Amino acid sequence: MKVRDSILKLLAQKGDLSVKELVDLIDVSKQAIHVTLRKLLEEQKIEKFGRAPKTIYRLRESIPALLSPDTLEQTDRIFLEKEFLLITETGELLEGEPAFYKWCQQRKLPFAKTADEYIQTKKRYDLYVDDKGVINGMDKLRNTKGYDKIHLDELFYLDFYAIERFGKTRLGTLLHFAKQGQNKMLMKKMVLEIQPRINQFMQGGIYDAVGFVPPTIRREVQLMKYLDTHIKIDLPRIRIQKISGIIPVPQKSLSKLEERVRNAESSFTLNNQVSYKNLLLIDDAVGSGATLNQIAGKIKQKNIAKKVTGLAIVGSFKGFDVITDV
Repeated sequence: MKVRDSILKLLAQKGDLSVKELVDLIDVSKQAIHVTLRKLLEEQKIEKFGRAPKTIYRLRESIPALLSPDTLEQTDRIFLEKEFLLITETGELLEGEPAFYKWCQQRKLPFAKTADEYIQTKKRYDLYVDDKGVINGMDKLRNTKGYDKIHLDELFYLDFYAIERFGKTRLGTLLHFAKQGQNKMLMKKMVLEIQPRINQFMQGGIYDAVGFVPPTIRREVQLMKYLDTHIKIDLPRIRIQKISGIIPVPQKSLSKLEERVRNAESSFTLNNQVSYKNLLLIDDAVGSGATLNQIAGKIKQKNIAKKVTGLAIVGSFKGFDVITDV
């Protein structure tokens, strides 16, 4: 029996196996097992879970006939491939049509009908995207009651964090799992997707400095630090320092705007000797906007920049909203 057939048969019998177990059971070289596993992964016959050295392989769940080529129009398939991403409960990353089928399957919804509803819904939200590929968040900020003063001159985000009925957007999903899971693979994928959009946004060269909002919760792998070091922006950096009391209080734990404003006001400090005309301030997510707005106030108070523009990877759709899961 071929190594390929032996692996598939053993996985069918035993559920999941490691490379070491496969080597022992089939009695072939480790290299032969790795080569065959790689081919089976490419063919989507099997799935890989965990990280070395604790990696296991399982048979991939078959995709039902509903995903036959005539299920969706080609334009709809392309739209889903661009816009829809799902990370399953077992940690598998799916994109496009298979991802949306899985999403519908989990909720017992009809696939083609729901896909059409998703596409129409997403297109309505896409009407908010301007010719620079960003969403203007200033109206949301101005219409949020509770601010003594709006310090930001402009506020944009690359996408909404979530949309009605369908939940997190593609970027929202990547951001959530990259940050919560401290997953560098997802962080890298996110940077590859947002870098061209940031380049498009920054065309014209009106900014002369950039600052990244520092993380507020201790994690071994920090998303904002990763973005700071991996997003390519050829501008001077201002350094924003995170400070806190004896007990750090994350913004997402606060449900009232006045609490978030006070928290942001006391949580960040700047010490920069150079002044700029137009500074770009980048954060991962905008819920209430308090963090970006209060940092912008400190920047102007210290004459670090005359104008401050906020740019978030994702933002909430309207009004005061607390994005609690990032």
